[in-house]
Amino acid sequence: MRGPHNLWRLIITGATFERSGAMKVALEAMDVPPRLRLVARVLGWPFAWLGLKGDPALPPVTRALTALGPAYIKFGQVLSTRPDVVGIELAEQLTVLQDRLPPFSVAEAKASVAAALGQPVDAMFTEFSEPVAAASIAQVHSARRIDTGAKVAVKVLRPGIERAFQKDLDAFHFAARLIELVSPSSRRLRPSDVIAHFESVVLGELDLRMEASAALEFCANTANDAGFAAPRPHWDLSARRVMTLDWVDGIALGDIEALQAAGHDLVRLSERVLQLFLSHALRDGYFHADMHQGNLKVAANGDIVAYDFGIMGQIDEYTRRVYAEILMGFIRKDYRRVAEVHFEAGYVPRDRSVEDFARALRAVGEPIFGMDASHISMARLLAYLFEVTERFGMQTRTELILLQRTMVVVEGVSRSLNPALNMWEVAKPVVGTYIRQNLGPRSMVRDLVRTARVLGRFGPKLPEIVENLLRQQVAAPPELPAPRRRRDLVAFLAGGALVGAGVLLAALF
Repeated sequence: MRGPHNLWRLIITGATFERSGAMKVALEAMDVPPRLRLVARVLGWPFAWLGLKGDPALPPVTRALTALGPAYIKFGQVLSTRPDVVGIELAEQLTVLQDRLPPFSVAEAKASVAAALGQPVDAMFTEFSEPVAAASIAQVHSARRIDTGAKVAVKVLRPGIERAFQKDLDAFHFAARLIELVSPSSRRLRPSDVIAHFESVVLGELDLRMEASAALEFCANTANDAGFAAPRPHWDLSARRVMTLDWVDGIALGDIEALQAAGHDLVRLSERVLQLFLSHALRDGYFHADMHQGNLKVAANGDIVAYDFGIMGQIDEYTRRVYAEILMGFIRKDYRRVAEVHFEAGYVPRDRSVEDFARALRAVGEPIFGMDASHISMARLLAYLFEVTERFGMQTRTELILLQRTMVVVEGVSRSLNPALNMWEVAKPVVGTYIRQNLGPRSMVRDLVRTARVLGRFGPKLPEIVENLLRQQVAAPPELPAPRRRRDLVAFLAGGALVGAGVLLAALF
């Protein structure tokens, strides 16, 4: 229940943030209004002695979230996808948030698997290992199928995790409402919306069938990508609380020494990570949105293997085209075109000046492109871009937030492999190919054909539609101005003609 009894949980939260030094860091990063800062300190400072100590080796915010448990760790991971809320710098810190939780026993895991799949573990697997990874929501075991002998990864939800998350979710909702009540100015941070977004993400991750579905879709999209692989789910051994995937062998992408010892080309790997991400985002509109080193391995044959599909990103085709044009505009230093794209997409209000916006974008891009390749940073560009677009009245584009955040993470992964990476040069062929295929004459014809097919579906209803429109005109009130009736009639007839044209084009194509 989202009642005042959650106040005690919030006091422990505030005390832990105060004790770890995270309170000041978080309030400053989120630019929290003064009144709300006062409330947060009141809830934290007098009770700091009640706060959880956490690991002093971790950064303050990461330390506090890790100490508070699974829901807070996951909340931090989700907030790392929202630099518009917590700021670029804190979002980057949260991307490396590690789940430092002890695993639960093999006996509990086997009991969960048996209950979820309806048969004893020994009837499904010849081997079932100790936990190989333990995260905030689930842990993973290696196993071997009894029917095929294939080695697989079995992901099992923590016992009682649903109830534990619901308890903390109630406290989060209570806190969001309290924040909005105490400080109306804080509503620009949309705390209730942030918690609702977090809840939707968590509820999706608490049903492993959804993650298995995401894995299967991602595998289908990337099946023909050279140098890339993803584990496929085993549906017959998956359920709401259990998911079975192909086992992934390889070297963790963050283990630079092991990669070098195995003879892998780090420069080529750094380029491929970035190009694969851009290809998935632009070509498919469906991308792995948690591509940090912990979720990437390099197979013996040099393939990059991605796993853990709990957080996936999706953008529609129109947004992909807008994003590609913005990226290409910056690559070509065509700031006027970047500005025009923002206006054409409706991202910036029409009452603002295109010339002024283009000039502001030049001030964003030129200092960055004038740097040495090793210092050209997407993170820095996005930080400046957030400032400029906010100044010109651009509303937060939620469909771009996850994409931008993931690109910052991918940039960090690529630079860890090759500090001298010029990400703009690496991105150029992928973005250029996408633009040629989707913004040229062929794409225009393709769009017209698709539009015609949609209109063509209304063909059987065309006589009825036209008759109804004409009846409405005949029955129009006499007091309706004649010019208005004529305009409506022209619009109706034009619509009917468009439907008819759709039917014809659909038949031709």
